[in-house]
Amino acid sequence: MKKVEDSLELEVFEIKDSNGGIEMPEVPDLGEDDDDDDEMGGACARGRKRRKKKRRKCKRSPSVTAAVTLAEPECDDVDGDHMQDPEGPGDGRGSRRTSESTPGSRRPTSLRESLFSVLGKLVVWRRGTARYRNGCNGGSAQNMDYLRGFVSTDTDRRIRANDRTYNSQFNYANNYIKTSKYSVVTFLPLNLFEQFQRLANFYFLCLLVLQVIPAISSLTPITTAVPLIGVLALTAVKDAYDDFQRHMSDSQVNNRRSKALRDGKLVEEKWSEVQVGDVIRMENDQFVAADVLLISTSEPNGLCFIETAELDGETNLKCRQCLVETAEMSQDDSLLGAFNGEIVCEMPNNLLNKFEGTLDWKGKRFSLDNDKVVLRGCILRNTQWCYGVVIFAGKDTKLMQNSGKTKFKRTSIDRLLNFIIIGIVFFLLSMCLFCMIACGIWETITGVNFQEYLPWDSLVPTEPLSGATIIALLVFFSYAIVLNTVVPISLYVSVEVIRFAQSFLINWDEKMHYEKTNTSAKARTTTLNEELGQIEYIFSDKTGTLTQNIMTFNKCSIAGKCYGDLIDEATNEVLEITENTPPLDFSWNENFEPEFRFYDSSLLAAVQGNNHDVHSFFRVLALCHTVMPGEKNGKLEYQAQSPDEAALVSAARNFGFVFKERSPNSITIQVMGKREVYELLCILDFNNVRKRMSVILRRNGRLRLYCKGADNVVYERLRADSCEIKVKTQEHLNKFAGEGLRTLCLAVRDLDDVFFNDWKHRHQEAALSLDSRDDKLDAIYEEIERDMTLIGVTAIEDKLQDGVPQTIANLALAGIKIWVLTGDKQETAINIGYSCQLITDEMADIFIVDGHTYDDVETQLSKFRESVRSAGLGHGGAPTGAAASAPTSVSIVTFRWDQHSESEYQRGLTVEESDTSGGFSIVINGHSLVHALHPQMEKLFLEVSSQCKSVICCRVTPLQKAMVVELIKKSKKAVTLAIGDGANDVSMIKAAHIGVGVSGQEGMQAVLASDYSIAQFRFLERLLLVHGRWSYYRMCKFLRYFFYKNFAFTLCHFWFAFFCGFSAQTVFDPMFISVYNLFYTSLPVLALGIFDQDVSDRYSLCYPKLYTPGHCNLLFNKREFLRSALHGFFTSCVLFLIPYGTYKDGLSPAGHVLSDHMLLGSVVATILVIVVTAQIALDTSYWTLFNHIMIWGSLIWYFVLQYFYNYVIGGRYVGSLSKAMTEATFWFTTVITVIILMIPVLAWRFYFVDVFFDRVRLKQRLAQLRSRQSQDVLRTPSARRTRRSIRSGYAFAHQEGFGRLITSGKLMRKLPRPNGGDFFFPSFNSHASGPSNSGHMTTTLDIGMN
Repeated sequence: MKKVEDSLELEVFEIKDSNGGIEMPEVPDLGEDDDDDDEMGGACARGRKRRKKKRRKCKRSPSVTAAVTLAEPECDDVDGDHMQDPEGPGDGRGSRRTSESTPGSRRPTSLRESLFSVLGKLVVWRRGTARYRNGCNGGSAQNMDYLRGFVSTDTDRRIRANDRTYNSQFNYANNYIKTSKYSVVTFLPLNLFEQFQRLANFYFLCLLVLQVIPAISSLTPITTAVPLIGVLALTAVKDAYDDFQRHMSDSQVNNRRSKALRDGKLVEEKWSEVQVGDVIRMENDQFVAADVLLISTSEPNGLCFIETAELDGETNLKCRQCLVETAEMSQDDSLLGAFNGEIVCEMPNNLLNKFEGTLDWKGKRFSLDNDKVVLRGCILRNTQWCYGVVIFAGKDTKLMQNSGKTKFKRTSIDRLLNFIIIGIVFFLLSMCLFCMIACGIWETITGVNFQEYLPWDSLVPTEPLSGATIIALLVFFSYAIVLNTVVPISLYVSVEVIRFAQSFLINWDEKMHYEKTNTSAKARTTTLNEELGQIEYIFSDKTGTLTQNIMTFNKCSIAGKCYGDLIDEATNEVLEITENTPPLDFSWNENFEPEFRFYDSSLLAAVQGNNHDVHSFFRVLALCHTVMPGEKNGKLEYQAQSPDEAALVSAARNFGFVFKERSPNSITIQVMGKREVYELLCILDFNNVRKRMSVILRRNGRLRLYCKGADNVVYERLRADSCEIKVKTQEHLNKFAGEGLRTLCLAVRDLDDVFFNDWKHRHQEAALSLDSRDDKLDAIYEEIERDMTLIGVTAIEDKLQDGVPQTIANLALAGIKIWVLTGDKQETAINIGYSCQLITDEMADIFIVDGHTYDDVETQLSKFRESVRSAGLGHGGAPTGAAASAPTSVSIVTFRWDQHSESEYQRGLTVEESDTSGGFSIVINGHSLVHALHPQMEKLFLEVSSQCKSVICCRVTPLQKAMVVELIKKSKKAVTLAIGDGANDVSMIKAAHIGVGVSGQEGMQAVLASDYSIAQFRFLERLLLVHGRWSYYRMCKFLRYFFYKNFAFTLCHFWFAFFCGFSAQTVFDPMFISVYNLFYTSLPVLALGIFDQDVSDRYSLCYPKLYTPGHCNLLFNKREFLRSALHGFFTSCVLFLIPYGTYKDGLSPAGHVLSDHMLLGSVVATILVIVVTAQIALDTSYWTLFNHIMIWGSLIWYFVLQYFYNYVIGGRYVGSLSKAMTEATFWFTTVITVIILMIPVLAWRFYFVDVFFDRVRLKQRLAQLRSRQSQDVLRTPSARRTRRSIRSGYAFAHQEGFGRLITSGKLMRKLPRPNGGDFFFPSFNSHASGPSNSGHMTTTLDIGMN
């Protein structure tokens, strides 16, 4: 890997003995890691710990020399705390370590050794002129090359195989997984403790205690106890259910069966019983129980193949290989049971692609890396069996380390409610304070003279001023109890019930059910539904989330002719290929694959017509690759490092060019039924720098080089007389790239023996060079990969999931910004960006940030910022037209847009016309993102990225994904959503406000960590624009009404205080106070919060801009709360004063006195229930049967319950309401009060809705006049359009193939000698130089496809 100039230099003291020798034992050179992501994660995670050390100057002396330069490829940022994973223990520890201690127990350390150990850990940090260039200038080059890292005995991990006694002293985690919170014994105390940590619950507990004191309370404790117990019980039941589900999940995992060696015998036991150091057996198609070090496998040379879909979402197989020395034990249980190797390795961390350690066995030390480790969650594939030593178990496994801790997530409405509740408490205290002062004045002036009728309590002093003061103090607490309903405990119950019901509506939505996998959407949490209606940023993974991770051979260009389009013979127009289009029949080929689809019959006709160019094209596909063939159930199957290669070889196979077998020095194919054997001379393997691969083959004495690679790379190496075919092929390349296809160019070159032999000699010299080997090999490759003849171009489709472009377009119209965070390389990420329309050719520019140093990245971002400013676009890269208009103003009653937005729909603009032109896009690489996330540069990065319409971050680690999400959360104060499908997305999912897991073939780790799960990315549109918007709309409407009705109810006591001497006497029956929110008004408001909707789901999807109010909390905020509170304040005033004025000194026609306290309280309570019921009827926009039953049923239920309580149970207010209802005064009072309260509401809504037009309903009426096709055009942009720009569609594997394994023979089974003796391999050169001209071409191949 290319070493970056601005490297991290760390100075480490080396302690020399008296003889000048270095006492620290030699550490093997670990070399450079080809994985950019690992280096970034490891280096930056180590930086934090190193900064904590005391920074000292490096003192040079004869015994101390500054030593080491620790190269960190692809990552220069070690000064950012953001690279330290707060969740994953061990990330901050150095990962480049090996152990120098001898096996066995640790001996006591002498003072001298301790001093050396401390000095050996000193790291000197000095700032140089460069941002990250630190270290002393001294130290010899020899010393700097000598030491790469070291292991401290305090931080390494020691494991001895098959020795539980030895391993138990370290207290390593066992393999038992526990994600549950409670047990049967601890549930009640822990749950109550958690619930009373909530401010509201603790507040009502204090009120309950006050109500028990007779001198203070004028209400029975039952008024607070009933709702408080209801809240605690409901929450406890929900928490118990959630924890029961976690228990069930844990039990399912822990009770999986595995096979382990015990005393040399293989026994079956549960996963939970596996411990560190155990030797376990894994079999084909089984999950791996823990992180294990491979020691033997069923495959040649200790190879095994795994699928890591559960970890990273990738379904292509990966190769692992154990040590040759341990592989000799095979599956001999006695040898494996006697294996006593000691492993010294790094501490647990969350780096999926990095492992470092050593194995001490039989007096030898072997280096261990990630290729020798199989992680928990992997599935063994195409390998009959393998054995391994458990090195990490349970919570220490990398799978669990990536899961991290579950963060408690709260919605923005929850946070606002907490603020509002605190404000209400202060309002309550102010009312209590006012009543206390007023009571003291009243008692001093008036009450003291009425002690004969209103005697003071025996606790109150008889002295007037002192007595009035004590009474006033007691009244303060009394009013705190009487007016406590202004802080509604039932609010929390209702909110939980509404969220719970909304979760079921999400689960039951058949339009989010994926029939192919029989998977429905699932709300895995019940507390975040309304947050789905406020999303501003979506962070999405690519592989398995946007794409299906399936590559298909779609089109090709051969000798200047394009194949793949389906042409209508009558009109000569290109036909659209649908699911109903019949594919070509390949059944004539005995090796065809039934699932292969191709539609252009002209290509098949050219193959069957022996077209020379077409045959050459497919020969290149069948020969130039590193795919390994094998058999499974008698059927030929391929195994490739890249799905791209697998797709190309598969295409050649179906067209009759079948790759059959390979050996270290031969490739065998079958062409139209005829066997062809080629001598393999050399493989020039693929890597990210070369962007191409070649093979050199000989057949029938003819030498030929076959090459495939990126178009720009291959074009530079073509013959000078290829202009005509280059021009034609370039047109096809532009066409394929414009359709979002991944392209590769194919070329060949004929070689003569003299040139090749000379080149081969120089190639072998370069391969054996110890100095700049890679550079010399690249130069040698350049010599032979030139003057090639262009054969054609392949076009592979990285299939998007259904509906991805339409979903992204609609979410963008809703004002949601979409960022793609992927581990794929830049070309692949850009290609997918075009495919799903995150990037379009109509954009003004696409910024590529790929600098390796801090200064490079800063320069690039500054340049891009100036480009944006000079373009004159508005903030956020807002699209032209309606989308660039001023912030939308929305009414709380219904949505109304300004004139610009209305005119857009009146003009009938489509999505593409109104919202896809202009703007910028930015693509940033992972090594550049390290610097962009630095505190000194993150503001610049945010400024540029926020002005882009789309952001794509490629080659990023799981930790970087989470950091990007945290950056937006912190800086933008925006609601974020992360969606992914693999364990590498878990950190991002847990960091975002909302985490969505895509459940499918890629594993379930993301789903298990998510808040919501869906089967396809397209369902995210409905989840947000329908269920999210509805949930937010309903919750806001519910809260506005709830505060209104509670203020209207509670403040009646406040008005009554002016007429009862501020004595804390209640105007209502205590039972009415207890059940007002529980029975009389709960069901209507629940129906509103569960079923109400302003527009249907269809219009929610047709008009995505309906989603925008949630971004600014327009439907419920402090202003809306104050408006609802003032509405309740006014209602309570009218509710009390009109009946009071009516019944004060009132008489019935029969002469009965009507001015008693109980009758007034019953009348006010009845009118209150009628008024709030009428108000919710006006607030209801969508009437269902449930709404009718709950609204009108609650009104009837009030009278039924009043009669039952007073006459059957014998309430204190018996007969009061019945007496009032017999008089016409009651009915006239009721009508007058209702009219006075409802007329202003109706007038307000008439004026602002009908006078100024309801824009949403107007748009609905306009839409009804349009045809169905027009609506579809409005909603669904074209999924694929031809692009004007000339760009490369190149995208290929971002890792090296099987080239070295092939030419080294490690993938091949050994052949018996002709005389039946030992096994042998045909001779060949082991360093990518290919085999020698030995002529052995009879090697068979079986890679263990069991």
